[in-house]
Amino acid sequence: MARRWHQHLTEVCALASASASSEDLGMMGMGEREGWLDDPSILVAVASSSASHVSLHLALASAHASKPLILLLASSSSSPSSSSPLAVTTRIRPSLAPSHGSLSAIEWLPFPHSDATPLLAVGTTAGYLLFYSLSGHLIHNQSIYPATILRLKFRHTTTNAESLQQSASHQLSIVLPGIIARFDASDLQSMLQKWSDEAASRTWNTRFHQDNDEEETSFSNVPFQLWNVSKFGSSADAAIVGLMPPPLLELQSSQRYYCAVTIGEDSVISAYRLSEDRSRSLVGAILSRVGTATISTISSFSSIIWRREPSPTKNTRPKPQSFAKASPLTCVKDPPRKGERLTLSPSGTLAAVTDSLGRILLLDTQALVVVRLWKGYRDAHCLFVEMLTKKEKPTTSSNYYGYSKNDYCLCLAIHAPRKGIIEIWQMRTGPRLLTIQCPKGSKMLQPSIRFSSSNSTYNPLEVYLLNGDSGQLFVLNRRIS
Repeated sequence: MARRWHQHLTEVCALASASASSEDLGMMGMGEREGWLDDPSILVAVASSSASHVSLHLALASAHASKPLILLLASSSSSPSSSSPLAVTTRIRPSLAPSHGSLSAIEWLPFPHSDATPLLAVGTTAGYLLFYSLSGHLIHNQSIYPATILRLKFRHTTTNAESLQQSASHQLSIVLPGIIARFDASDLQSMLQKWSDEAASRTWNTRFHQDNDEEETSFSNVPFQLWNVSKFGSSADAAIVGLMPPPLLELQSSQRYYCAVTIGEDSVISAYRLSEDRSRSLVGAILSRVGTATISTISSFSSIIWRREPSPTKNTRPKPQSFAKASPLTCVKDPPRKGERLTLSPSGTLAAVTDSLGRILLLDTQALVVVRLWKGYRDAHCLFVEMLTKKEKPTTSSNYYGYSKNDYCLCLAIHAPRKGIIEIWQMRTGPRLLTIQCPKGSKMLQPSIRFSSSNSTYNPLEVYLLNGDSGQLFVLNRRIS
């Protein structure tokens, strides 16, 4: 293989070789076994920071139920072209109760246009969502739904039609089997701000009043929407691709509607219109109230007759909130093909779907039609990336500055681990621009949000490659030579 792959990748960080970091990373499997990143119990997430003194955050989680471990690593390099150590800054041992299950998904939540540090969201197999600070403090823990959290996706929501006037926002989507939940980033940011204010207040009290009693921060549940999207079968992955027009009979409605795409075992691709409305019919509301009152009256009357002793209170799981309305739009069934993983483009207008037959489908999420198909890519992982093609180098000393958005073209990076290559294909119907040989045990990563740079130049979408065996983190060069 020689070193041909180094021509198209630039090393930005390397996992630190300090004794403390080596011991922690060794517990994950680094240096102990080859291909440790391919272990399904190892979860990885990367985030770029808007702060000038930190360029990258990396989260590694071991989901072993007996001893879960989360490592937060940071790079202190402010230059994207210089390599620096990626050292363990925080070690988290989640204290999960048996009812919480084990770790199943992680994602960084960076907040654009804010100086707040990113949050780490952690999902569990029992449907709990936990939020940790960079210092490892558990900020909030909330029950979503009693099912395994498959994916956590933090992204920018855009409109799918020019006629829509609603403002776009950032969101956290939670994917469970047949279920999608959505948090608005503004609500999560308010929770983080409240926790920061209370943490500062506790520090002040401890310093001046010698109050050593630990106070547990408690927040009311952060509001979120919940939809049941299992009409065509349980989903293996899903995404909210953007806002969409309301139904014809509800054109004057003030609520927002989202378009969601799901993939799974029973249907390769399904699409739904998600409504924010959770209201039920008048008859259903009356029956619910009458039924609840009747059951409460019978229970009270029986307790008087038999004088039943009050049962001790238990910390039971809160009842899941009701589902909002999800209207099916279309469904593509093609047995025995099964959808496995779904990746969205930055605008949400394209989605790459990998299936169980080693095929990759490129879906137009506005027309809900497949516009391209690749074959022979089993166990593939896809990410969208923006590349420079046939552009002259800028006059500045750095290749990372001096370009506008029009200088970049949208491409799809396909990592085929069985072939040991990464292919770059131009969207939508363009040719294969590049083939990169990559070592075994590597994983493609991408920050959930890209921050705008301090100057006026465009900040393109990047793809990182983590070589688990060597501990090196590379960025895919933006220029195709």
